[in-house]
Amino acid sequence: MSKISSLILATVAVLAIPAAPAGASSPAPKAKLTMAQARAIALKVSPGRIQDAEYEKEGGGWRYSFDIRQGNRIHEIGVDANSGRIVENKFEGLRDKD
Repeated sequence: MSKISSLILATVAVLAIPAAPAGASSPAPKAKLTMAQARAIALKVSPGRIQDAEYEKEGGGWRYSFDIRQGNRIHEIGVDANSGRIVENKFEGLRDKD
């Protein structure tokens, strides 16, 4: 294989590696609570049907966030991923966006 062919193959290989998006951070740390445990805590505080659930970093800490439908409103409950403490407890209309 010629030097040019080797150089082209090396360049293609490097370009094929996906770059991290701008502002990307390290992977999420493992939480002490599972999503299922946090879900049970959230539903105990706010019974209803969970419409959205995520594990996210907010306010300097990691938490599970649940949007729970209750009739014509959404109850957003945040559960600390390590302590199980409620860190957010607010209501939104069905059309409200975070």
